[in-house]
Amino acid sequence: MIVGVDGSDSSISAVEAAAREAHLRGVGLRIVHAFGQVTGYLPAGAPPWNPADHGLEPMVRGALARAEGRAYAIAPDLEITRSVVAGEAPEVLEIESRSASLAVVGSRGLGSFSGLLLGSTAVHLAAHGRCPLMVVRGRPDPAGAVILAVDGSVAGEAAVEFAFAEAALRKASLVALHVWNTFSERAYEGPGDPLNAVVADAERIREAEQHLLDETLASWQKVYPEVVVERRLVRSRIRPALIEASRGAQLVVTGARGRGGFTGLLLGSVSQALLHHAHCPVTVVRGKE
Repeated sequence: MIVGVDGSDSSISAVEAAAREAHLRGVGLRIVHAFGQVTGYLPAGAPPWNPADHGLEPMVRGALARAEGRAYAIAPDLEITRSVVAGEAPEVLEIESRSASLAVVGSRGLGSFSGLLLGSTAVHLAAHGRCPLMVVRGRPDPAGAVILAVDGSVAGEAAVEFAFAEAALRKASLVALHVWNTFSERAYEGPGDPLNAVVADAERIREAEQHLLDETLASWQKVYPEVVVERRLVRSRIRPALIEASRGAQLVVTGARGRGGFTGLLLGSVSQALLHHAHCPVTVVRGKE
C-alpha cells in the first residue's frame, strides 16, 4: 500500500487513513514523497537537479519523519518504508500504484491553488492509477456505513467487490445506493429522437432499476455473508443524492466511470463530483472497460 505525502495537513490525514487501511489488511505501508524536477529552467550542461543541492533535503526528511510518526501512532506494529523519488507527484505515484493494493492521497497538497477543491495529484491518479485510489477528504474521523455507489456497469463490478471487502474489514454495514430518474432511459429509439425525450413510465423504470440493484449485489452477498447490506433505491439526481448520503458515511466507494459516461472517458462525472464534494473519504475503483 502506498501513500503520497508532501508535508501538508491534507497529506498527514492521508497517512493516518493509510495506516489504518494497512493495519486492517495486514500489509506494509510505503510513504512516498516526489520531488518535481524543473529541468526546463536549468542552463545547458548543468548537472541534474538534486534536492540536497538546494538545502531542501532536511525539510523532506522532516516531513517523512513526521508522516512516519503519525502512521506508527495509528498502528505501532506497522511495517513502514519511506521513499523520496525525483519526478512530479502524479506521475511518480501512478508508477508506484502499479505494484500497490491501494493508493491513498489527501484531497489537496501544498501545490494546489487557493480555492481548488481537489489537487492535481488526486485527479490524475483517479483517472490513471493502476490500483484503487482513496482520497481523504471531508469531516475528521468519519463514522457510519460504507456507501457503495451502484451503477450497474461491467466496469463498476470491481467497485462492488472492493466495497464488500472494505465493509468486512471495517466491520461496518454497507449501504448499496442506486440512484435513478426518468432520464435513465429514452422515450423513443432511432436517429430522429428529440434530445430531451424521457420515459413517462416511471414505475417500469423503477422496477428495472430495482432488478439491476438486486442483481449487482446477489453474488457478492454470498461471498461476504457477514456484511449487513441495506439496499437503497432512490429517485433523484445522481450526484446530489450521493453527496448528501456521504454526510453520514465513513467511506464512499465508486467506480471510475458508470453507464452514463461517454466512451473513452477515464473518469466520469459522478466520481468527479464525489471527489470534489463528498463529506467523507472517497475510493475510486477502476474496473475493466
